[in-house]
Amino acid sequence: MKLESEGQSRAEKSSTSSERRPRVRRNVTAAIAQDIFADRYPSGSPLPRENDLCELYGVSRTVIRESLKVLESKGLVRGKPRVGTTVCDRDEWNILDAEVLDWMGPYIKDFDLLGCILEARRTIEPAAAEYAAERASAQEIADLDKAWRQMRDSAGEPESFTDADVMFHTVLLTASHNQVFRRLSSAIHAALKYALHASNIAVENREDAVLVHGQLVEALRMRDKAGARECANRMLDLAVRDLAAAEKAIGRTK
Repeated sequence: MKLESEGQSRAEKSSTSSERRPRVRRNVTAAIAQDIFADRYPSGSPLPRENDLCELYGVSRTVIRESLKVLESKGLVRGKPRVGTTVCDRDEWNILDAEVLDWMGPYIKDFDLLGCILEARRTIEPAAAEYAAERASAQEIADLDKAWRQMRDSAGEPESFTDADVMFHTVLLTASHNQVFRRLSSAIHAALKYALHASNIAVENREDAVLVHGQLVEALRMRDKAGARECANRMLDLAVRDLAAAEKAIGRTK
């Protein structure tokens, strides 16, 4: 009974320890990243030494080193021999990376990223829609129609609606047959998904969005370049409205 009791005690301690510290490297990586975004480690400042990071985050040096490599690959930190690891300037952060966006979480409001994404869309999407009206293949128009129907049929389900919405805008940029727009589609995919999701969960009624997306598909079918551009601009006007709702939802004040 004594051996059983001692074994049980060790198991309880082990359980408590595993609950206290992150066991998966990506959890430690996220924790350090979030401390950077929270300005616990400001841009230009050195991170604590490896041993101190081990103690702070409750993991081994191997885990810390692997996490720092991931953060360096995303432009958040830079390591130098005999100098240590320093937090990079914000301009070097890969803010379009899906993991970086996820790690930002509640701090994203401090970077005005949603507004920046909307500005980029204002510049790109109306032109892409006009080009797509002239250049889109029948299959690309069919793919846009499919994405639109998925939006229509999932208007009450924000997650499914966002997936269809992202697909719509991805196909639209591809249908422009402009190689730069296509590359931009890949580059901003994660950021676009984040922005659309934030907007879609912040508004109760998505009928206006469904309507204008459907009208854009019809403009492409009719090869109506002016109509396609006008629909894209109306979509972005709705995005401005939804962005205001999203910013209110995350507690940002103008």
